[in-house]
Amino acid sequence: MKTLVSLFVVSVALFLAGCNTVKGVGQDVQKVGEKIEDTAKKNK
Repeated sequence: MKTLVSLFVVSVALFLAGCNTVKGVGQDVQKVGEKIEDTAKKNK
């Protein structure tokens, strides 16, 4: 039973860490897109 609970806790921790990583990448991509859009507006 302890092994099953430990496995569950580790799985949840990895899942949450993965979500934070994906969220961070999404924010970075959004910032890059905004910079490209700003540059395009300046060059018009």
